[in-house]
Amino acid sequence: MIKKIAPVVLLFLFMISCKSKAVLAEGKADDVLSAESIIQSHYNNKLDFKTLYIKSSARYEDAKQTQNVSADIRIKKDEKILVSIRFLGITMAKALITPEEVMYYEVINGSYFEGNYESLSQWLGTELDYQKVQNMLLGQAMDNLENEKYKAEIVEKLYKLSTLNSKNEKSFSFESERFLLKKQEVNQPEKERTLTVIYPSFQDISTLILPSSLNIFAIQKKGKTAIEVEYKSIKVNEELSFPYNVPDGYERISIN
Repeated sequence: MIKKIAPVVLLFLFMISCKSKAVLAEGKADDVLSAESIIQSHYNNKLDFKTLYIKSSARYEDAKQTQNVSADIRIKKDEKILVSIRFLGITMAKALITPEEVMYYEVINGSYFEGNYESLSQWLGTELDYQKVQNMLLGQAMDNLENEKYKAEIVEKLYKLSTLNSKNEKSFSFESERFLLKKQEVNQPEKERTLTVIYPSFQDISTLILPSSLNIFAIQKKGKTAIEVEYKSIKVNEELSFPYNVPDGYERISIN
């Protein structure tokens, strides 16, 4: 049942933001640039690292509930991401994602899931895979911008790239100092789905420029979901373990 996906969706959405101690200055777009130039400038922001260990807090809100939790996020670049969700210091859920599969378990219902990205993609209204999830965490465009044609314009002092696909509209907005991503949006008018990810600010951590805050808004026929997340601390290139074991007696669920 679709409601079964909620815990893992929370885990993914909790994984994506930070609170900066030194917010980077950003520029306002004024000179007209080509789409190709904007894309190249965005990809000049290299993120070379082996691991990230992020301590964060998150606020989740939909029509039925509001939750405030903490989340520990461990990333081994291009290989795996482990998220541990805690409430009052107690682990309530864990998720482990790899390029091949999604796994999670949650304590309250004593259940766990193992599968692919299909249901998550349906839930959020855009095709997801490991690389897209990792890109969202790092403040980069979910899609490979070099694989599609875009219209370039200046909107609200940001450089905005937009596709012209009426079934799956996508847009990406960048500031002008370092061409850091400020907003990305996927809109599916026929399905009445919109996913918006906003990056209010960025920070410099051990030569890496990473988001210092992030907000997600998912709108569908069934309702709206809003998530605010803050990274409390980030450690780069430490040796990390990725412990994940489903407790005995938990029930495996399917997502339809």
